[in-house]
Parts: sequence; C-alpha cells; structure tokens
Amino acid sequence: MIAYVTVGADDIARAKRFYSALLPALNYELTESPEGLSYVLPRQSDQSAPLPDFYVKPTFDGAPASAGNGAMIAFEAGGQQQVRDLHSAALAAGGTDEGQPGFRASYGPRFYVGYLRDPQGNKIALFSSNPDEPGRDG
Repeated sequence: MIAYVTVGADDIARAKRFYSALLPALNYELTESPEGLSYVLPRQSDQSAPLPDFYVKPTFDGAPASAGNGAMIAFEAGGQQQVRDLHSAALAAGGTDEGQPGFRASYGPRFYVGYLRDPQGNKIALFSSNPDEPGRDG
C-alpha cells in the first residue's frame, strides 16, 4: 500500500490554490506548515489512518522542483460529474489541460478520466470507474 506521495513545488501559494481546488472535494484535509502543504484523509477514531497522504513541499536540496517524466498521480473521484467538476476547478486554479474528461478507447469501458498538470508541471489524473454510471458503450 502506498503511504504517501510528495511533489515538489517552487511556489507553495500557487500549488495550494491548485490542489485546494480539488483535494477537499475528495475528502482531503489541509494542514500548512513551514515545510509545505499536507493533505490527509480524515481518520475515524476506531480505524487506522486512511492512506495515502499527499504532500506538496519545497525541494529538500533547494534546487528547482521538476515534474517526473512519465510520472503521474491519480485521484479517484466518486463519479463522472465529479471528474468533470474537479478537472474544471483545477484548470481555473492554475492547472493546464492534458486531456478533457471522457472515456479512452485503450482503457476499460467504465474508466472515465481527465488529465491535467499542476502549476509545477506534475501530471494529475482524475478518474472514476463507478459501476452505477453508464460506461463507454452506453
């Protein structure tokens, strides 16, 4: 199981605007510190902490942050409409489009996905494969 994901950012305020446009809608809560942004899922008192956490931080070595070539972070939405809404909100918050929400022929018939990049260039996918919604073939 993945415990956490960290992306680097040179402009934390800009990154906060972008990620705060989508992660709270996926139940992530934000904590800010001098070390950056921490988005975590709420913990129920009788359960272990849900994972993964998502961190946005300045680089450890002080060099400019860079996006990984071929790296992508995917967040699961509750449905197709939420994918569209979050994709739109993320674009309005400084992201760039890498693929409008929709079905892709190379994926399964229920995999609905939209792609974008955060202000630092990290590739983000927002997807849903909700079995209660229509699939690619109707």
